[in-house]
Amino acid sequence: MNKEIISTNNAPGAIGPYSQGVKIGELIYTSGQIPLNPKTGEIPETIQEQTKQSLENCKAILEAGGTSLDNVFKTTVFLSDMNDFVSMNEVYASYFPSNPPARSAVQVARLPKDVKIEIEMIAISK
Repeated sequence: MNKEIISTNNAPGAIGPYSQGVKIGELIYTSGQIPLNPKTGEIPETIQEQTKQSLENCKAILEAGGTSLDNVFKTTVFLSDMNDFVSMNEVYASYFPSNPPARSAVQVARLPKDVKIEIEMIAISK
């Protein structure tokens, strides 16, 4: 199987030695996406806005790889404060209204740019 690098201007560019996404066979892996707006470089304030932006960034990478949120089967959510879980979950649920993927959600000590959330996904291409 060949490894295909996924890159799009609709998600923040990689700021290190990694790719926004990688496709191997029919699987697409996104790198963790923080809530950085790729057009403005701004980071929203609230956990709800940050969750939405992180999900939009993941969505853009998946679309660049030829798939969609409908084909996501695993996500990992990194939170800087587990007290934000309920608010994050409300926004997250709106992106996966039926048949949601498997998910892990963990609190971490710190995230890049001191954001509140980072999300990564694994999807199948179809």
